[in-house]
Amino acid sequence: MIVSPSSSSSSSAKTKKAMKKPGLGDQEETKWRTAAQQRIYGRRLIDALRATAPSGPQAVKEAADSALALTARGQSRWSRAILLSRRRPSCKFLLKARRGRMQPKPPPPVLKLGAPASPEGKKVSERLRLLGRLVPGCRKLSAPSLLEEAADYMVALEMQVKTMRALADALSGASLNAAEHAVSDE
Repeated sequence: MIVSPSSSSSSSAKTKKAMKKPGLGDQEETKWRTAAQQRIYGRRLIDALRATAPSGPQAVKEAADSALALTARGQSRWSRAILLSRRRPSCKFLLKARRGRMQPKPPPPVLKLGAPASPEGKKVSERLRLLGRLVPGCRKLSAPSLLEEAADYMVALEMQVKTMRALADALSGASLNAAEHAVSDE
């Protein structure tokens, strides 16, 4: 069997790629830091804000979070949790009706990372549990998975803050220009 140099180099590249595990920083950081992702998120955020009724800061937060989750396309656990939480209010009525007939649900298991022997170990496990409560959909994850999801969520939130800050600056600049034109017309 004759092996061409191009096929052998591509097969070795495939094996290297298969052996390489996705890292914490490289893929997530580049995914959320691209200008295209920021434009997509900005467009979705503006559309979501236009669609919401002016019902206060909670509606703005929900619109911004759902736009962020849509931009992530459900590829991470936190984005799926946000997308599913939008559908839950309509299902709560059905769940309450069923709960009366069902046995009470046992409490969810606590994130167990082994028995920490030292006070530092207890502090780390407590902080991991707290981090799991902060990142949507990550209460029951193992420590490595939780840290990976938290890193991705943090970078996505950073992009959200930048986009909302740019939107606020643009809106405040537009309102200042409108006020200047109104004063100059008088």
